[in-house]
Amino acid sequence: MADAGIRTEVAVGIDDGLIVAVGTMTDVERELANIERSGDSEYHAQCEYIDCAGRVVTPGLVDSHTHAVFGRPRYDEQELRAAGAGYMEIAQKGGGIHSSVRDLRLRSEDDLLALTRARLQRLARYGTTTVEIKSGYGLSIEDELKSLRVIASVQSEANLRVVPTWLGAHEIPQDYRSGPDGRRRYIEQLVSEQLPTVAREKLAIFADVFCEPGVFTLDETRAILETARGRGLTLKLHADELEPSGGAELAAELGATSADHLAAISEAGIAALASSSTVATLLPGTMFFLGRTRQAPARALIESGAVVALATDFNPGTSPTPNLPLIMTIGVSQLHMSVAEVLLATTVNGAAALGLAGSTGQIASGFSADVALWECEDAREIPYWYGDARCVATWCRGEPVHTA
Repeated sequence: MADAGIRTEVAVGIDDGLIVAVGTMTDVERELANIERSGDSEYHAQCEYIDCAGRVVTPGLVDSHTHAVFGRPRYDEQELRAAGAGYMEIAQKGGGIHSSVRDLRLRSEDDLLALTRARLQRLARYGTTTVEIKSGYGLSIEDELKSLRVIASVQSEANLRVVPTWLGAHEIPQDYRSGPDGRRRYIEQLVSEQLPTVAREKLAIFADVFCEPGVFTLDETRAILETARGRGLTLKLHADELEPSGGAELAAELGATSADHLAAISEAGIAALASSSTVATLLPGTMFFLGRTRQAPARALIESGAVVALATDFNPGTSPTPNLPLIMTIGVSQLHMSVAEVLLATTVNGAAALGLAGSTGQIASGFSADVALWECEDAREIPYWYGDARCVATWCRGEPVHTA
């Protein structure tokens, strides 16, 4: 991850949604002319030229962990934390995820769709062209399906690439907390009703579980994810966010595509991820917003050989930002990553965290034409101007997504 492969004075040739050439302008024009003569794809005799001189072009950013389908923001909890209330304390009082669940259940699908559309536009403003979106604020069959249908709608209409994830195992809902067997009954509902319906209706690619003491145990997580895999879904885990509980080790054992959060990962967890193909997706904006001084051990993960990605964790309670370059800034300043490392962590490694490393996240021939243009002279400026919207344009599959 020490070398992002940055080049200067190059052109990028795009045809039919794919990158077909990267090199000098002469080389790119020659390749496009060859395509025209061979008739391999539709070619427009009058090419569109975009002058990027003096600016930086990167792959479109990949935000591989968001919770963008939600209703009201939870700004009241920020004040509670400032007064000393902890994450679990707020949750036990009915705040946190439960607050968002109550709100989402009262909202119509159309209302949630309008809110999610607007949030995708905000994500695109910051250079993102691929975004994963989780359900998880419904925690009932009807409301989880409602959330996933919203994701399917934006997936079909947005220029961005949208990847849907089922997160019905985000928390035990309040209506299953009364009685001695409520927890067991909810997990049974997940494996016997929610997951079969989600798989049958093809509403998600991934299944995710919040594996954390006080949420879902290792054994519960294993059972839910093994059921999901049996239904054809690919696996992810919220792992070791607040306490080291073995979530990273379980992710590696199950062959999960990614283990996410990892602020409290153990040395054994680091070793497990390093010896696996599971991507370590770090969400430093969450710990920053929660006021935690401990961040995920990015340096130890990278130096062990683990594949490290960065994502926003965009959600209403613990990381309400669509700004992935800001997460890159935190990666440099708080996780002590280099600029090359944060660039790779938000492009090709983010794509790997979604099983897409072979198709997006790189500016190379044969890859999807997912490109971001920045008002910068040097790539090191992207995390330097922290909080600033320096992205002036993005394209996904060769089609414009955002222009400043």
